[in-house]
Amino acid sequence: MSSKLILDQDAINESDFEGSRILGITAPIKNYQFCILLNQYMGFEFRFNPNHEIALKRKNRTYYFSMYEGNEPNTSIHHFVYHNQFDGEYLLPELKHMDFIWWIRGEWIEDEKVNDILQTVRGIKGVQLVAELTPDQIKNKGHLIFE
Repeated sequence: MSSKLILDQDAINESDFEGSRILGITAPIKNYQFCILLNQYMGFEFRFNPNHEIALKRKNRTYYFSMYEGNEPNTSIHHFVYHNQFDGEYLLPELKHMDFIWWIRGEWIEDEKVNDILQTVRGIKGVQLVAELTPDQIKNKGHLIFE
């Protein structure tokens, strides 16, 4: 008798989001321009990573969602900025009103750090909205996982 292993995707997703913070940003500007502005305003070094581009198949077609990443020196904190839209499709359809999703991963991200990021991003020209999201608000968390 053979036994089957069942992958519990929900459990994997929840553990990946433990301790992380997620921001939703509405800014109708090009993805590379947005990351350049983040680099200028915040001193980050977001870079496009073609190896971590998210490819989703929908409607007999593949849609590619760009992802930019940056690390904080001397910490375990990693930042990932996803463009939520490609050619009329959405990486996270439940957040269609958000142009970008910013996922901050690390051991522990302090509230003060997140509040500073929120305030700075609100001051960037072209940004209309920035809000912190909870993992519960994201139905398709697996779309953000690339590893």
